[in-house]
Parts: sequence; structure tokens; C-alpha cells
Amino acid sequence: MKRSSRKQDGRHANGFQGRVVNVGLTQMACGDDPAENLRRQLNLVDQAARRGAQIICTQELFRSKYFCQAEDHRFFKLAERIPGPSTDAFSKLAKKHTSVIIASLFEKRADGLYHNTAAVIDADGSIKGIYRKMHIPDDPLYYEKFYFTPGDTGFRTWETKYAKIGVLICWDQWFPEGARLTAIQGAQILFYPTAIGWHPSEKAEYGKAQHESWELIQRSHAVANGCYVCAPNRIGLEKVAGPDGRPVSAEGIEFWGQSFVAAPNGQVIAKASAEREEVLVVPCDLEKVEFSRTHWPFLRDRRIDAYGDLTKRFVDAT
Repeated sequence: MKRSSRKQDGRHANGFQGRVVNVGLTQMACGDDPAENLRRQLNLVDQAARRGAQIICTQELFRSKYFCQAEDHRFFKLAERIPGPSTDAFSKLAKKHTSVIIASLFEKRADGLYHNTAAVIDADGSIKGIYRKMHIPDDPLYYEKFYFTPGDTGFRTWETKYAKIGVLICWDQWFPEGARLTAIQGAQILFYPTAIGWHPSEKAEYGKAQHESWELIQRSHAVANGCYVCAPNRIGLEKVAGPDGRPVSAEGIEFWGQSFVAAPNGQVIAKASAEREEVLVVPCDLEKVEFSRTHWPFLRDRRIDAYGDLTKRFVDAT
């Protein structure tokens, strides 16, 4: 493993011993066959592990096209139990490679109760825990409230074999509270499995700003919390068919890919393309988390005695 940022004895110039964890992110286009999507995702995770990735995260809801473009009861059949077939497959892969895997799944918790869920599988193949998406969007072609019950796990961290990690999901990206509540539990790396893209007709006018806003908000989470932030996103143009077989949207969603890893200083240290299936394997030095949190001590200087209004929907200051 190349460690060009270190001296030969494995120490930084500041004298501290570094500890590098290789993070893997996968991005791919999804088709109509859930079994084939799972097979391809497993293959990408396997590639990441063979390239040395120790913690690997999938994109959001990789087993299908992004079905939330339509409100259609047929798509509830895509949901699965946790533990279930997908987690079983990832558990075998995790144990084989001694890798931690974060798998984004459409969870059937009970009849009529469904969640957008990430399963955290530790390096021994055991399910360490789950995170259920807390913030559920309802926008044109992102009709998630029809399918997903808001999460009830709260914001969580897990002490895995390689690092203490936090997992949030897509729309959670836009809320600084989620990142902060995860970071103050000690998370060194935040993962955001993602499915985000453009409405093609809006891309020319708004596309550049939309993408930059998405990247910028997550880079700000890295800075404000002194941690790594990792966002794997899907690629491809997806049109979901309605009951009559015709696309529910003539233009669909063009997912913008560009999965990336931001360092604790907010700099993007690796980014995938906008259109290609890719596997990123990125060395993340956990010493930089400690360095950031001690040199920019935002967590120390928080005025928690003055933040009570954050638990309110709106504050009328008049």
C-alpha cells in the first residue's frame, strides 16, 4: 500500500503515528433485474476488497432502479428482510476479505412497514447494526414518503474492526444536525449512500449549481466535524415504468455519479467520474481526524447551553 504522505518510519512530520484505513466506494448503473443488480454490486465490492479496501460502502438502493420516481404499490415487492438474502451475500464477502461492508437496502420490517436502511456488516461477517434513513424527501420524481417510514434508530456510530464510523443516507446529507449528532459520538468517517441526479430538462440551467451544492454541504460536514465524509452515488439515466409499461416521466433522472471522499479539512481527495462504473479505493489517515479536532476545536467550543431552540421547528423572534 502506498503511503506517500508519511515518512519511511510511518510517522507524520508532526511526530504523531498515523493509522491509514482504506475506504472503498462503488458506483454503477442499475437495471430492471434485482438479482443481476445484486450480482454486479457484489462484484464491485469484491473488486474493492481485492484492491485493499477495508471499509466498503455501496450506493443507495442498488438492487433496483430508483423506483421512487413513481408512487406505485408494485414496488413494495422489491423490499426484503434484514437479515435476508442480500445481507447474507454481503456477510460472506465481508468474512472472506475481512472487510467492513455498508449495504443500502429497501427493508421490509413488517407488513405495511418499510424503511430505507443501511446494514453495517463487520469484518467477521456479522451484522453490526442498521441505520434507517431519518429524513425522507418528497420532491418531483423523489416520492420517498410513499414508501419509507422515517427512521427510528436515531443517529448511530459503530466501532468496526478498522474505524469508528457513522452512516446516514442521501437526503440526510443536507442536514448539519445529523452529521453533528453522529460526529459527537466519535465517528471518524461518515458514509452517505446516495441516489441523486438531475432532471435532464433542468441540467443546463441548474445542474452545475445543484451538483456543487451537494458536494459543498458534505465537505462542510467534514470541516465542521473534523472527520472524513464519503458519498457513493449511482450513475445512468433511469426511467421507471408505470403499471401501463410506459415511463412515468418522459425524461427520468440522470444520476450524476461523482462519488467522492472529503478529508477532515474539507478537501476532496478522490472523486469518480460522472458516467462510468467505478470502484474508488482511498487511503484515509485517521490521525488527520485527531489533528483536525485538536487544531480546529469546534467540538470543544460548542455552546450547548445556548442551542435549545434547535429542537423547535421554527423560532418566532418577534
